[in-house]
Amino acid sequence: MDGFANRDAFRIPNDIAAIIFDPASYAREDVIFPAYKWLREHQPLGLAQVEGYDPIWLVTRHADVMEIERNQAVFHNADLNPVLNTVSSDNFTRSINNGSVITVAALTHMDPPDHTRLRAITSNFFLPANIRKLEGQIRELAKEAVEHFLAFDGECDFVKDFALMYPLHVVMTLFGVPREDEPKMLKLTQEFFGAHDPEEQRPDVQETSPEAAAQMFFSCLQDFYAYFSSFTQDRRRNPRDDLMSHIANTKFDGEYISDWEANGYYVTIATAGHDTTSSSVASGLLGMLRYPEQFDKVKADVALIPGLVDEAIRYASPIRHFMRNTAAPTELRGIKFAPMERFMLCYPSANRDEAVFTDPEKFDIERKPNRHLAFGYGPHMCLGQHLAKLEMRILFEELLPHLASVELAGEPRYTVTNFAGGLKSLPVRFKKV
Repeated sequence: MDGFANRDAFRIPNDIAAIIFDPASYAREDVIFPAYKWLREHQPLGLAQVEGYDPIWLVTRHADVMEIERNQAVFHNADLNPVLNTVSSDNFTRSINNGSVITVAALTHMDPPDHTRLRAITSNFFLPANIRKLEGQIRELAKEAVEHFLAFDGECDFVKDFALMYPLHVVMTLFGVPREDEPKMLKLTQEFFGAHDPEEQRPDVQETSPEAAAQMFFSCLQDFYAYFSSFTQDRRRNPRDDLMSHIANTKFDGEYISDWEANGYYVTIATAGHDTTSSSVASGLLGMLRYPEQFDKVKADVALIPGLVDEAIRYASPIRHFMRNTAAPTELRGIKFAPMERFMLCYPSANRDEAVFTDPEKFDIERKPNRHLAFGYGPHMCLGQHLAKLEMRILFEELLPHLASVELAGEPRYTVTNFAGGLKSLPVRFKKV
């Protein structure tokens, strides 16, 4: 690697690097956030060389994540796995997937021209002006969810009994999945994102095997594909006013999109379309429980709810990372990189970067500006961000006026995952107005 920087000068201590890779770290705020802070201060762009993994550069500063995200030509998604996995897991995937680590046609797993072409399928649907037209329908769903929450006798698990179900119901209603199938979609999503969590392990996966994460991911995909297999043809014969019909009936050059591409869209919407929103809703309440003055402020002034929504999303940062690789020689922070070097974009760290956020550990609904990167940045910025924000705003508008007080009734618990997740339990005690 002549002409490139001495890698030893940028190597991250093994104990710090291991924390960032370990899914269990993300269930411990007292472990993961100090590790991120150390990296931002001492090695903001450093090389992690952890046994069982490829050498990977950890990107922990806000500006560096933005720089990589915006430069789609140099930093690719699809050459290697865009999700962190062990070498053995990636090799297992290749062994059962025709030599490729890409098992789903998700936008996050694509580069141009495929990414550009497929993103255009739903880009108009998710435009802010079009999303605003859904407000009345979503508000009715929010009122139904709040009524269910208030039926509890002053105590419940805010995540399991409430936050998981509302975004799921909103997305599946817009998507076109029958309501009776929503529990199936929720369970598959939890398994899909919770491959490392003992409580989410599937019985058909050996959780101690080196390939467990890849086995579980692939197994979930097969179940999703089996479920959606009949929907595409049905929506082409009998189109409805739903997002699934829109996707199924998309044509390029007179030809329908392939089943592979349709299924990729379906899986993305059926998982990330609600899981990240439920994580953010729960984190919003947890933030107000930790900083009660924020609850009092928003109770006194509902105009602060949009700020609450953005801060909840920053505080949650439910997507923990995405991977990129260099497609050509490049330079960042004065370091020269060869092609095919790998980078882990650490979104929770970027969203607590002291160079961008004052007092970043604090939950502050009046934080301005709030330039968080929870939705990504640049060409891969989340298509569903405006829908997620609308869902959350409406939910808090409907919920907060009914709450006189709320407090913790037990310890918050997080999903064991280094990819996508958040709170899986938030016991609360509340009093109604």
